[in-house]
Amino acid sequence: MTSVDESVGTVAVRESTPRLPAEPPTRPLTWAMLSRALSVPLILGLVCFLPAVIAAQPGPGVRDTAYWLQLVLTCYSGARLATMILSTRRRLLQGVFWMFVYIAMGVAPFAQVVIGQTPTPVVGPRSDLVTAIAMILVGCAAFDLGALLASRRPLRRRASSRGTGGPAVAHPVRLRLLVLLALLASGYYVLKLGGPAVFFSSRQEISDTVAQSGVASAGSNVGSAFLKGFGTVPALLAFLFFTRRLVTSRRARRSPSAVLVWVALAAVNLVVNNPVSNARYWFLTVLVSLLFTAFPSSAAMYRSVLTMGVVGALVLFPYADRFRYDDEGYRPVQSASVFEPLATKDYDQTVMFANTISWVGTRGHTYGRQLAGSALFFVPRAVWSGKPEDTGVRVGEWMGMNMTNLSAPLWTEFWVDFGASGMTGGLALIGYAAARTDRRYALAVTRAGPGPGSVLAIAAPLIAGYTFILLRGPLLQAAGKLAIGALCLVLITTFREQRAARRR
Repeated sequence: MTSVDESVGTVAVRESTPRLPAEPPTRPLTWAMLSRALSVPLILGLVCFLPAVIAAQPGPGVRDTAYWLQLVLTCYSGARLATMILSTRRRLLQGVFWMFVYIAMGVAPFAQVVIGQTPTPVVGPRSDLVTAIAMILVGCAAFDLGALLASRRPLRRRASSRGTGGPAVAHPVRLRLLVLLALLASGYYVLKLGGPAVFFSSRQEISDTVAQSGVASAGSNVGSAFLKGFGTVPALLAFLFFTRRLVTSRRARRSPSAVLVWVALAAVNLVVNNPVSNARYWFLTVLVSLLFTAFPSSAAMYRSVLTMGVVGALVLFPYADRFRYDDEGYRPVQSASVFEPLATKDYDQTVMFANTISWVGTRGHTYGRQLAGSALFFVPRAVWSGKPEDTGVRVGEWMGMNMTNLSAPLWTEFWVDFGASGMTGGLALIGYAAARTDRRYALAVTRAGPGPGSVLAIAAPLIAGYTFILLRGPLLQAAGKLAIGALCLVLITTFREQRAARRR
């Protein structure tokens, strides 16, 4: 009897401490055996084999400081990506960050240095390219430092008072309103463009139809951004929430109304969020967020997304712009090597950082002006005549490019405004926020989490998928859908634990 009383007292003491429950391990013995079997070939493949194969490619590339720095960056990001894949915890935001860095700022630029070709010309001196690669390395180290600092702080649950202060969950009535908003906004989007057929033609056809609809005015794309944003984002969010409900709640799976709503939202997303009518990076957002929502506790799915993402980015992504133009405007890629498309298409992040360094060298830093333009994306240029353009557009015009739809990676956005110190501090803050979000997400998807209506269990996968767009930039283009998604989440979120408990 004494031992029982002591055990009960111990439980009472533990429950009084406002700490979040630890994530229960999933098959630790099996995963330990699997991790040991995969760790060596995975690390060797990402860090050694692939860089060595690229280095052996023929080309006129110079083996100078830029070459060796790029090799170090490729190996460093490959090692960090391998760590994310082999981790026993699902680190969504950090994993996607390192996957992007390894592909877009590691492997692809390394192939460009070796082959001696770039998708966008470098207009400045070679020293600016060296500076860009070095600053990318510094930014990666700052991201790691921020993540390390976040891991040192314990996660605590806010104290509840009168039924409030619990985890963020979706209010049931507001979630129904989100579904209604999604159906109405997507329906208006489809009707405005002339019906569902145009969504299965090409992105060029979509852009031409939007221009003819009168939504976008000359010199301002705010109207078209809102049309596309509200036509796609609420539908995706509502679909993710109902997907999680069906996956985690047996009661929801037995409810005909919940299943019918899910089917209706799936049909809407098939039209407005399909890969034909949307940019590749947005479809990656849809795909990644859906996979992580449908398989919230699957470590195998998490590792598969990161691993197969590398293969898809190297092999499939350069050819995935088949539906950007119509048949007359499409120009297929012709290459004798699998690495040549990496040097000639899409992955211009590093060279655009170098060009931005050259541009800033002639114009000076903007001291927050570019970031302010991204934050105030919704202000029309008719109201704000001096509103900044996309960073990629401004640099492209300075370069004399005819096509100015160029990338402006996150490093570039910070560099334009605040230089090296601002870039380092900004990426450290992002690393800190990403690590904290990953830890809370890992707890939210466990059985101890807030249940089917968890907002974080939806927001984290969505942000993880959208990380591709945020890292690629420019921020001004990415801000619209991000703000609409945040607005929808704020409107449906409640912190009342009693309502969350009823929906379990």
